[in-house]
Amino acid sequence: MLGRSGIPCVPLISVFGLRRDSPQVMPLQERNYWLATAEFPAIDPSCPLPQVCDVAVIGAGFTGLSAARTLAKRGAKVAVLESETIGWGASSRNGGMVLTGMKLGVNKLISMYGRELTQRMYAASLATIDCVEQIVGEEGIDCDFSRCGHLEVACKQKHFDDYTRQAEVIEVEFNHKLRVVPRHELHAEIGSNIYYGGMVDDVSAGCNPARYVAGLARAAMKSGAEIFEHTRVQSIQRDACQGEVGWKIQTSRGSGSGREIWAHEVFVGTSGYTGPATPALQKKIIPIGSFIITTEVLSPKLAHELSPRNRMIYDSKNYLYYYRLTPDGRMLFGGRAAFFPENDQTIRRSAELLRRGMIRVYPQLADARVEYVWGGTLDFAFDMMPHAGRLNEGKLGGMYYALGYAGHGVAMATYQGQKIAELMAADRASDGAGNDKPENPFIGIPFPGAPLGLYNGMPWFLPLAGAWYKILDWVS
Repeated sequence: MLGRSGIPCVPLISVFGLRRDSPQVMPLQERNYWLATAEFPAIDPSCPLPQVCDVAVIGAGFTGLSAARTLAKRGAKVAVLESETIGWGASSRNGGMVLTGMKLGVNKLISMYGRELTQRMYAASLATIDCVEQIVGEEGIDCDFSRCGHLEVACKQKHFDDYTRQAEVIEVEFNHKLRVVPRHELHAEIGSNIYYGGMVDDVSAGCNPARYVAGLARAAMKSGAEIFEHTRVQSIQRDACQGEVGWKIQTSRGSGSGREIWAHEVFVGTSGYTGPATPALQKKIIPIGSFIITTEVLSPKLAHELSPRNRMIYDSKNYLYYYRLTPDGRMLFGGRAAFFPENDQTIRRSAELLRRGMIRVYPQLADARVEYVWGGTLDFAFDMMPHAGRLNEGKLGGMYYALGYAGHGVAMATYQGQKIAELMAADRASDGAGNDKPENPFIGIPFPGAPLGLYNGMPWFLPLAGAWYKILDWVS
């Protein structure tokens, strides 16, 4: 049996020693909890591809749907091509954390890009939260969006000592206030005593990601965009149509000429599921697995004890845990239990590993039933930075893209989809030569590939990377 996410809904009784004959026990399901709460728009599978469109958007996740909505509102004829179903990838499988900041710390960013560009990047990271909130409000998306803030907790004293330095730099350089919470005050933020302190950013938010991506799809469709599910892009090549140069896209849908669509422009928003149809991007993106378990609904008293302020919480390790309460009072607990992308084996192995981690953080949950487990694939660039813009080399030079969110995709993907759509509209209006371009500090930064070119999109080195990050966590 398959859920909408494509993950088998398999009872994992043996993993936790649960008795199948107990009427009180819901078997642990290898299934995405968020999908049980969301209703997606119906897409007619018989609807043929248009022969021609202004923009073909590849991927019906946060990035692609945000771009499609923006472009369609500006009058473009948009076709969204999705290899699976709306939100099938990381957009419905994540923790629903709408976070400020980026994967790298501010001091590292300043050393890489200088103060001025880093200031613009940080300002953009704050604007991403506003972007999501504005779309949710304008489109009336019922996704439990809440500005509850996030809490980063320190796994070592050294990590906590660094929080004060980070907070000072961020306040001085970026005019943004973070609150450092010493260990003796941390009980007001989290019902765990294993951490050395924390740091709070009140600007961050939480949401139900499945409801959000479903709402984005409805908004894009309402604006005039067409969405085509189960339409895998197999090849893209330059081609002329009625004297105009554009792109011929071969898909898995239909037969003969019905499998093809011609587009003036192409926008790629495939994140961790970037494939061989766009090799120039595939070889620069590392797909990394992230896995989540979700408990039964907890009592209000216990839920409040675990997270008194209902923050989005993550720890300071490289091999991190992230967790939160769901809107209905479950504990959602995720992490890099396995670096490889999701499959039956990595999901089942992750269930027990994450449960052990959860109980170490929260011994109060030792007897709580875990009812859901699932996995998804994140997209990491080799520099752990978001990247967006227009390819300027190779056979696919001229295509637009946005990807590389490194776990911050709910907010940054929405923002980049909108910003790159605005860039496409500006380029089209000025024939590519105008200066009226939207501000986007992630365009034009170096986009590195693997050292010595030893990577073609198949992440053979992930076990080594996972071991290395565990060593770093141990010695840091």
